[in-house]
Amino acid sequence: MNALLHQHSVPRSARLAVALSVSPRQRVKIPDQHAPGNATPGQFLDRSYSNVAGTMEYKLYIPSNFTGSRVPLIVMLHGCKQNPDDFATGSGMNDLADRHGFLVAYPAQQSRANGQHCWNWFDEKDQVRGKGEPSLIAGLTLQIAAQYPLDEQRCFVAGMSSGAAMAVILGATYPDIYRAVGAHSGLAHGAARDVGSAFAAMWGSKTLFGMPMIVSQRSQLWSTATRAVPTIVFHGDEDSTVRAHNGMEIVNQAISLAFEAHGVLNRTVQNIRASNGRTYTATSYGTVKTGSIIEHRALHGAGHAWSGGSAKGSYTDPHGPDASAQMVDFFLAQPCAKKARCPRVVRPPEPQRGGLFLTSRTGLILERAPVSKDKYPAQAPK
Repeated sequence: MNALLHQHSVPRSARLAVALSVSPRQRVKIPDQHAPGNATPGQFLDRSYSNVAGTMEYKLYIPSNFTGSRVPLIVMLHGCKQNPDDFATGSGMNDLADRHGFLVAYPAQQSRANGQHCWNWFDEKDQVRGKGEPSLIAGLTLQIAAQYPLDEQRCFVAGMSSGAAMAVILGATYPDIYRAVGAHSGLAHGAARDVGSAFAAMWGSKTLFGMPMIVSQRSQLWSTATRAVPTIVFHGDEDSTVRAHNGMEIVNQAISLAFEAHGVLNRTVQNIRASNGRTYTATSYGTVKTGSIIEHRALHGAGHAWSGGSAKGSYTDPHGPDASAQMVDFFLAQPCAKKARCPRVVRPPEPQRGGLFLTSRTGLILERAPVSKDKYPAQAPK
């Protein structure tokens, strides 16, 4: 049976070992070139991870000047018709890893799992903890944690399109591993249950009650989330592949959980012109104590593409604000709770009822990001 489904019956050290298929006392030795004090050029390594759900190939970027000291990890999930190399090139995340000193993992969707190399965010078995693609991605994250000295409180996940939808699922189902989520052009947790409802969610059809899809009526599986995971969302308002309201629904889900954890959130809105010309509305939510824990970037005139990405990669918009840099800044600014460290393995959370969960599923729109016609500042404030 999958160790990630039955962790509560065995000691924590043994649970982690079973999940990683290594001895409870074994820690994979860091190669000499990555030992403390031995800086090396950046390396892009081919790796794989297996559990009862299958095998997942992935690439791991070790930044230049990595010396073996504790570092953060960002898991980057590509979109449809992409692969790790393409996504790394388009997002420029490896360059940021060199600058800030973190590892980057790029899981690869296999053609046997999806012919378009999309993550199966719309399949119910791939929307829950301990099964399918979420268990494989979480498992490879733990595998990296066993091999390299990660900063246990700074493991993050981000993605584009179907990868963004899967990143949101991972934040909801593995909040003990991922301390923050970045979603670009994605969809909310539980936005669909099959291929048909996936296209309906992406293209903006309506629920059985005739309400806009933004109301979260289709997001019932999301109620398994139990912790407010900081989230940053980017979405083009002219995206014809995944309509922009889907990004707002991710924000709505995050607001509901944050309200449960922190109470009423303060909201700030800024209209900004990126240095390369595109304008966007930046909305932040948080409290004096937490700082900004939810951020939304409504990219005006942008389509289905990674904002600020390199033209050398696919599905990128070089004219937008730098989504990769802003995600990294958001991730590294988050204060991490000491009671939930990555990679801590815990019993899968039970479905929740009450509070704003029921409210959102009955159709209340918690927040809409305004689109202002006001003049834009020359650049984002420092």
